[in-house]
Amino acid sequence: MPARTIRRLTDAEVMGHRVLVRVDFNVPLDDQGHVADATRILAAVPTINALLERGARVVLLSHFGRPNGAPNPKYSLRPIVERLKSALAPHSVTFLPETVGPAAVAATKALGNGSVLLLENTRFHAGEESNDEAFARQLAELGDVYVNDAFGAAHRAHASTAGVTKYVRPAVAGLLMERELAFLGEALDTPEHPFVAVLGGSKISGKIDVIEALLPKVERLLVGGAMACTFFRAMGLETGSSLVEDDRVDMARDLIARAGNKLRLPSDANVSTSMDEGGRAHVVSREAIVKGEAMFDIGPESITQFAAEIERAKTVFWNGPMGVFEKPPFDQGTRAVADAMARATDGGAITIVGGGDSAAAIAEAGLESRLTHISTGGGASLEFLEGKTLPGVAALDQA
Repeated sequence: MPARTIRRLTDAEVMGHRVLVRVDFNVPLDDQGHVADATRILAAVPTINALLERGARVVLLSHFGRPNGAPNPKYSLRPIVERLKSALAPHSVTFLPETVGPAAVAATKALGNGSVLLLENTRFHAGEESNDEAFARQLAELGDVYVNDAFGAAHRAHASTAGVTKYVRPAVAGLLMERELAFLGEALDTPEHPFVAVLGGSKISGKIDVIEALLPKVERLLVGGAMACTFFRAMGLETGSSLVEDDRVDMARDLIARAGNKLRLPSDANVSTSMDEGGRAHVVSREAIVKGEAMFDIGPESITQFAAEIERAKTVFWNGPMGVFEKPPFDQGTRAVADAMARATDGGAITIVGGGDSAAAIAEAGLESRLTHISTGGGASLEFLEGKTLPGVAALDQA
């Protein structure tokens, strides 16, 4: 059964009550310490506003970075505050440099209806990642109702995503969580066909369970990025100095045999002696990669073939770049996939991006509004597609 959402909360459960909302504000900062990409902050705004409009006193919890269970100014949520204030204006937003304890509890109780309190990084406490019961009880003292809107952290059984729900009820999903589960669950469980999956990135090992889950459902599985080189090795091709997972070559060979015509690998590659030697980049067929050179992007022929498959589809799922997209000219394949996804959406297809680098590429290209859904959870979206139970979802009330 799906999780109960904030839509099912009664006014009596919300008005004047402290609603403890787990958000995912683990966002990148620039060199000046300002928010460089506010996507995850903005993604939480609909849930927060919906609660504020019903007179809730909203208390926000989030992790940020990896402070290893101890306070560290480098990982404070304080730099998030100004961006959050602008996103939630005209509502009042305050920040408390505490996560739990008497001061935090007092601040939640002093909060006015329709106001927001952001507490400090949950990972400043070792009990967060170990899902410590005592820490979960302390978190529970901060709210009367619990909402999980942090899909990006839902695959972690942490105190703020799972443990706290033992002591606070109702415990429901936010609007972002609801949307993520709908698109990654329902849309990909019963997709409109043709269904095309595009997978990239560096390693086949991180995507093997996703490949296994998607293979029976798709008409085409397009594989790019360095992970394609492990398939090339399985085909007996020279891969030069390209990244290859030697211990996964047999697995790739088995997938090639089982996938048959569903699997599409790059037919050409943009290669160079180093990813930092873009000036030496040149295109070769996949059979012509030589020792001393590596594939850093798919080539133009592959781009044309992949784009055509994407634009013919009615459902497209994409996770993982086609090359080293941070370093031109090895960004061309990833950009072309992003453009093809946008055109497919324009043509009526359901287009879903599984977070991570693919989402960053979409944002960089300014195409967010031209895709159906961009997941905020890289690891969580992959685990969900693999069919794994997400602790942060399983802990919620059922609809």
